[in-house]
Amino acid sequence: MREGNNNKCYPVTHDKRIRKFLGKLLWTLILGYCKILETSKGGIVLAEKILIVDDEREITDLVALYLENERFTVFKCYTAQEAMNCIDQEKLDLAILDVMLPDMNGFEICKRIRRDYTYPVIMLTAKVAEVDRITGLTLGADDYVTKPFLPLELVARVKAQLRRYIQYNTGAKPDEDVIEHSGLVLNAKTRECTLNEKPLTLTPTEFAILKILCQNRGSVVSSEELFHGVWGEEYYSKNNNTITVHIRHLREKMGDSFESPKYIKTVWGVGYKIEG
Repeated sequence: MREGNNNKCYPVTHDKRIRKFLGKLLWTLILGYCKILETSKGGIVLAEKILIVDDEREITDLVALYLENERFTVFKCYTAQEAMNCIDQEKLDLAILDVMLPDMNGFEICKRIRRDYTYPVIMLTAKVAEVDRITGLTLGADDYVTKPFLPLELVARVKAQLRRYIQYNTGAKPDEDVIEHSGLVLNAKTRECTLNEKPLTLTPTEFAILKILCQNRGSVVSSEELFHGVWGEEYYSKNNNTITVHIRHLREKMGDSFESPKYIKTVWGVGYKIEG
């Protein structure tokens, strides 16, 4: 075919590359839209926003890839300062924090989050020392993952934390909305807790543990039962003192003593209970 005004011959190609490019572009736009929005019976809802903070770019990018495949919106940060900016600017649903960062450790970021927010926090670390696990949980973290880890396991933990967080934000059944016991009031619908009419600021994990104990007041609930009741996963082990740390944190917030607790009592070798 001839084109132009100079009678020169120009090949006109219906370039397959252009069509391929446009096809990829369209598909990318569709996937991007689906990643942000999901269709539900109630209409369109926003995908959960997850913050990942780790200075090891390979790990951050790999975790982000797995989470994005699950249609989560992911914010990747490689420094603590980037993370602080993201925390201030975005409405997040969950944070994954590496403990060891070049400019600030993940514990400090966790403390910063807990000053203003109650969304779940999962800590990542290469350290295996029990003291680091306890430090993170005491500062308000909801879960702890030691490197190296399986990405699919981390995704499962993210989903478990989000299920519980969303559940407590959207409310519970009417007959379970409010639990009252000895000056302690838990509202599962508003996710508020008061003790002797004074508000208690609890993380989602702490609220879940306290709610289970109150629902079973008068009965002993084992650490394993609490673990499965809160996380609904199968990675509990008898050497895992995650529940112990959260119970201690709850007692501190409630002004309860370890030696003679008024609310959460330890039944040695069995579990915990709140007297009926």
